[in-house]
Amino acid sequence: MRILVAEDDPRLAGLLEDVLTDAAWDVTLVGDGRTAYTGCLNEAYDVALVDWMLPGLDGVEVCRRLREVGVRTPVLMLTARGQVEDRVLGLDAGADDYLPKPFVVDELLARLRALYRRAGIEAAPTITIGDLVIDRDARRVTRSGIEIALTTREFDILTFLASRAGKAVSRYELYDEVWGETDLRSNVIDAALAGLRAKLDRPFGTHTITTLRGAGYRVELPET
Repeated sequence: MRILVAEDDPRLAGLLEDVLTDAAWDVTLVGDGRTAYTGCLNEAYDVALVDWMLPGLDGVEVCRRLREVGVRTPVLMLTARGQVEDRVLGLDAGADDYLPKPFVVDELLARLRALYRRAGIEAAPTITIGDLVIDRDARRVTRSGIEIALTTREFDILTFLASRAGKAVSRYELYDEVWGETDLRSNVIDAALAGLRAKLDRPFGTHTITTLRGAGYRVELPET
């Protein structure tokens, strides 16, 4: 996951870089609006985290210019300006979300993940991994052409993991996406995954979801 961080305060920029790197984001730091704008023009970032008060071009102008030239990179605006009219101005300029300072790190990460997921869902209504096909719109899963009946939660778990096939997904991320909270007992997700594996793999002799001790889970890509 690649993120552009536009922040001119060196202390906050360093904090954001540390937090996002620890969360497995590939971070590019810039300190002014013009560099942020050209960076989003020339590179394919998954999300941009843009401070409102940037030198050169402010965050609102960065968003406005990106949208005018058709760049759709999701933008989270970070600012100390918390008035309703300021939020409206930023959103109308093309920002996708808005987080006032001071902020809680967990909320920042959750909002960034939400923007990343939203962009992925819009881009790929159907996920195909080998003989496994997931149709998001129809909420239908087939393997080798055979339909697999999943519960709502099983479908949501599979879809989220499959949308990031080949990459590790933490328990925290899975809780946040599927259950919408993070204080669930650990055996809840284990039980849900056991049921999913029984339907998805056991009848076909396949192995789709790997448990990564201490790291989470990963949907395996087919060997080429």
